[in-house]
Amino acid sequence: MRVDATNTEQLTAWDGDQGAFWAKWADRFDDGVAAYRDHLFTAAAIKPTDTVLDLGCGTGQTTRDAARLATEGSALGVDLSSPMLDLARTRAEHLANATFQQTDAQIHPFPPESFDLALSRHGAMFFGDPPAAFANLARALRPTGRLVLLTWQPADRNEWISTFRALFTGPDQPAPKSPPPFSLSDPDHVRTLLTAAGFADVGLQGLEEPMYFGRDVDDACEFLSAQFSWALRPLDADTRTRVLDTLRANLAEHLTPHGIQYRSAAWLITAQRA
Repeated sequence: MRVDATNTEQLTAWDGDQGAFWAKWADRFDDGVAAYRDHLFTAAAIKPTDTVLDLGCGTGQTTRDAARLATEGSALGVDLSSPMLDLARTRAEHLANATFQQTDAQIHPFPPESFDLALSRHGAMFFGDPPAAFANLARALRPTGRLVLLTWQPADRNEWISTFRALFTGPDQPAPKSPPPFSLSDPDHVRTLLTAAGFADVGLQGLEEPMYFGRDVDDACEFLSAQFSWALRPLDADTRTRVLDTLRANLAEHLTPHGIQYRSAAWLITAQRA
């Protein structure tokens, strides 16, 4: 697999320990953003004959959902992570029209004008060179092709990430290096980027839905302490205990009849190939 130089760090993470962790906790990550599913697929309006490209498909839930709708068409999920793609293939064995490929969608030579729809559930924010990536995707779409993306609104609109960053790394810790999960959080930037890449009729709809992190405090604490183990590992025993006690107290404040939930905000981005 050829990867653009701007995406080598992403490959190292997603094809390594980070991808393995997401594969291990696949159901938790899918359940976490489940409230956004209907928004994404309503906007995608997948027809039975559509050929769908799922960007950053991870363990393949959105690819499988797309394949079930494109009954006479197909769905191709692409990702950098071999651990997640291995699980995706296993879970899609019963779907003849769902396939998966480890590839860098930023530079992969997709056949021109071969897809009716490119969609992504929080997987399109990590391109090292977004202008090149979206231009490549525009070439891969048919003249009537559509783009439908879920991306995060800014961090201060997402209680979950701002809370966990502060708990595990401290309130003054700088945000992660670019490209962050919030690289497509500014509407003006998104419109300019997609228009220049070959898209038209770019629209952004603001959505707010709860993010799910576990059945109860113990369940959510186990998941989050594993996800942020890199931040806990250097701490001495007393400090680690303090951090986890603070986490558990915060989780208790977010316990609802539907489990542990935090506020989140996303953009539903839609566009047509120009």
